Amino acid sequence: MPLPHSSSSSEALASGRNSRYIFVTGGVSSSLGKGIVSASLAKLLQARGYKVTIQKLDPYINVDPGTLNPNEHGECYVTVDGAETDLDLGHYERFLNVHTTRANNITTGRIYQSVIDKERRGEYLGKTVQIIPHITDEIKRCVQILGSKHDYDFVITEIGGTVGDIESLPYIEAVRQMKWESPEDTLVVHLTLIPYLSAAGELKTKPTQHSVKQLLEFGVQPDVLVCRTEHPLPNSVRSKLARFCNVASNAVIESIDADTIYDVPLLMQEERFDEVVLGKLGMDGGDTLANLDTWKDFLQRYKNPKGRVRIGLVGKYVELKDSYKSIAEALDHAGALLETKVDVDWIHSEQVTTDSVSERLEGLHGILVAPGFGSRGIDGKLTAIRYAREQGIPFFGICLGMQCAVIEFARSVLNMPEAHSTEIKEYTPEPVIDLMGEQKSITNMGGTMRLGEYPCALKESSKAHLAYGNAEEISERHRHRYEFNNAYLKQFEAAGMIATGVNPDTNLVEIIEIPTHPYFVAAQFHPEYASTVLNPHPLFVAFVEASVKHDVDHTPGQTSQTGQTSRKVSSNS
Repeated sequence: MPLPHSSSSSEALASGRNSRYIFVTGGVSSSLGKGIVSASLAKLLQARGYKVTIQKLDPYINVDPGTLNPNEHGECYVTVDGAETDLDLGHYERFLNVHTTRANNITTGRIYQSVIDKERRGEYLGKTVQIIPHITDEIKRCVQILGSKHDYDFVITEIGGTVGDIESLPYIEAVRQMKWESPEDTLVVHLTLIPYLSAAGELKTKPTQHSVKQLLEFGVQPDVLVCRTEHPLPNSVRSKLARFCNVASNAVIESIDADTIYDVPLLMQEERFDEVVLGKLGMDGGDTLANLDTWKDFLQRYKNPKGRVRIGLVGKYVELKDSYKSIAEALDHAGALLETKVDVDWIHSEQVTTDSVSERLEGLHGILVAPGFGSRGIDGKLTAIRYAREQGIPFFGICLGMQCAVIEFARSVLNMPEAHSTEIKEYTPEPVIDLMGEQKSITNMGGTMRLGEYPCALKESSKAHLAYGNAEEISERHRHRYEFNNAYLKQFEAAGMIATGVNPDTNLVEIIEIPTHPYFVAAQFHPEYASTVLNPHPLFVAFVEASVKHDVDHTPGQTSQTGQTSRKVSSNS
């Protein structure tokens, strides 16, 4: 939850002033880390007592990333209200420890869809619909809706892409209009690259100068420059950037390459980033620095582990690790809590066969089978699960990973060689995983799955129940169409695979376990979405702890350092 307001924040709200709007644009190159810079600024302002939210404006025409290939765009992050959004929203939640919603991610597709729908309804009274004012007005409405409906002190808006991209121009024009309409409440941060030419031994400012010049051509003067660099920025370079880019010298902020993304808020604090922003918006930040003690404690444990474990992540999109970004971060959060370094082996499920499985999975202390869709790589996931089950290696399955665990158990233990999911084999004689009833009439792919947060009742004394601190009921986020087929539930439980988490309203199976196994837990939902720096997810903590214990039990002379930490972690769902 957000921190309480400081006096300066409360005074700002009491004065009747609107929310302040901070825009973060990018220049020179893509992938500079606008999401991390935005989240870091938000963290610093939040740690001063302000109420902050972040949104992402994506310039692609897809309505949302729900139909995009993960190898194309990274993971699709699901909010509590069921929106399929950009992965940057995961950064926002992990940094701020607050929930986002569908209002926090807007795409060009959604903007145009809304405008066209209004035109069809006749809301423009027969006028010609144009980029200006209709598209830009819709962009401004989407940006300001968070500030108008909630009492946020700051709404930080990250604009995807790079300044100069043709698809981003309407967003830049909307920023120009907002800055003209309310200059005292609007600020522009421009993230840019300062390349280092090793042959000349110099940091070069010219690309940034050209990037700012391009912004100026669109009518937008940046207030703050954040400069990504591999080397510290000397004062001479800062002065040059300030002079040629029309910004104050203290508003040239160094963003040097960091060991981890979680270092960035502290580095930004050293640069007085939050202080500069507050000053330019006419807000007195006072002499009090943002309180980041809990953040520093996390980093201390993360960087100084007392042990390490190897966990194999078996998936079909491992070529782009951002496809499983939230899972990787959740493992890091759990590892930091347990003072354990989690080394992830990225294993392509198509490379796991009955002949290679022993060699490919050798030496792992835990195996996680990741989510996904479609038939590709399924056999490898089934093989990896069987290996984990038979060898007594801690196993954690998520979404499709849970479904594969059910299929493998049906084939290997229940003697159902044709058992499958109807997603992959439509007319299988043993549909242990089947399409949900309400999904059978759906033809459109986008935004039609079971999405968002649903309740789950936990079976007493199960591993999930213990992990969640003996909670009777939890809520978690979903993104899937297919479910465990309850027609087979009695057979599974009689053979030793137990449903330990069930939706109390629909009786759908949410969690399965094998109690006789050292640790075999799989969930239909996506726990990784709810893991944050300050609240590591209980199931990930329990899984990493089990992996540590497996390592200790199979390494003579070792003793565990973790104790029962997982049972002390409350659900943040």
